Amino acid sequence: MVLFLFVLDTFQSISAIYMAYYYTVKNYCNPDALAFGIWPYGFTPLGTALAAFVTQIYLGFRIWRLAGNKLLSAVVPILAIPSLVMGVTVGIQAIVIGVIAKMERLTPLVTAWLSLQVITDAYITITLVIIFVRWRGGFRKTDTILNRLIRGAIQTGLLAGIFSICDLAAFVALPRMYLYSTFAIPIGRIYTNTLMDTLLTRQRIRADMVSTYEMNRVTAPIAWLPADTNALHTIQLKTIEETSECSPDDREEGKVVPWGSACETMSEPHATKSLDSTQK
Repeated sequence: MVLFLFVLDTFQSISAIYMAYYYTVKNYCNPDALAFGIWPYGFTPLGTALAAFVTQIYLGFRIWRLAGNKLLSAVVPILAIPSLVMGVTVGIQAIVIGVIAKMERLTPLVTAWLSLQVITDAYITITLVIIFVRWRGGFRKTDTILNRLIRGAIQTGLLAGIFSICDLAAFVALPRMYLYSTFAIPIGRIYTNTLMDTLLTRQRIRADMVSTYEMNRVTAPIAWLPADTNALHTIQLKTIEETSECSPDDREEGKVVPWGSACETMSEPHATKSLDSTQK
């Protein structure tokens, strides 16, 4: 998956650079060249649709792993597959048409493709946010990690959605100009960077979760201890006074008493030790 996106992203970047070179350098003195779209022009929506599909399918798998609900995750491919088909169709049709003035005929297909892409991103974002919000348990360290995940999920869908909406608006309003290319070309890079950021932050978040667990595991057994150690001597002395019910006759006669009983507790060595610790 990562290798596929790397090759796709590299090839699309090279094609965009070549397209800029073709129009601004090679045909600098030939403005008529702007009336025709070369192959990188049509490859832009095709590459964007592929990058969006891979990213959305991975995030759908993430929803299944986090929520354990097949129905929630199944909605993602149901929306992503038609979006992929329409995006590839737009790219192929743009290469076949080749004339910028005739690109208006693609307006319904482009509108359906970008709208469905925005809907898919919005569904993924909202679902992930709801999952992470429901996981909050009031622990500051864990909530901090969940807030980071929520912020990342919102940024994922928001940025791609803004560029898709701007691309759609520019294409519908000015289909004979290259203004929509300003938003169309970066969309594929946004999806690729989104997926890579998600993959790279997993290890850091996992390390934070492990450190949080270790800290709770170490501190939990000693959480009941009082902060003031003098309180232990006070409690011990109070217990001795309340539980010393043996009679003086038992101690004078030298009767054998069980260890830990009231009489044994009030024997001279133990009583002296308790009083000494209290004075300290």
